[in-house]
Amino acid sequence: MADQDTTGQCLCGAVRWRFRGPIPDATICNCTACRRYGVLWAYGHDGEEIAVEDPQGVLTAYKRRDVSPLSFNFCGRCGNLVTWRGLSPNAQGQTRIAVNLRLAEPEAVADVPLLQFDGLHTFDDLVPRDGRAVKDVWF
Repeated sequence: MADQDTTGQCLCGAVRWRFRGPIPDATICNCTACRRYGVLWAYGHDGEEIAVEDPQGVLTAYKRRDVSPLSFNFCGRCGNLVTWRGLSPNAQGQTRIAVNLRLAEPEAVADVPLLQFDGLHTFDDLVPRDGRAVKDVWF
């Protein structure tokens, strides 16, 4: 494991993720899904920055509607929301994915800068950043 790698796992440990390299920011979103889930997202591409391990095949996908561009993926045993994953690759063949930083150890992600995203109204980042980090919204 590289020094910059960060890992997380669901409550029961059946599903794990690894973020390779430094995490540039954590997104806190106010959309109807994210605010209910209470997640902090770190984004990357499946199999590149982010790898998900589900050796027992318990990860369960939920799509909000038939035309949804992504799925929310939960551990089928303990119910933790582990990732969201794009359902179609981009033009370069990459699949966008985000991991729930709340499943990492607090010390590992405490200083990751926080990015606020308005997923409810404008679908834009709320700027300027206010200097907060994950440790400021942990509770």
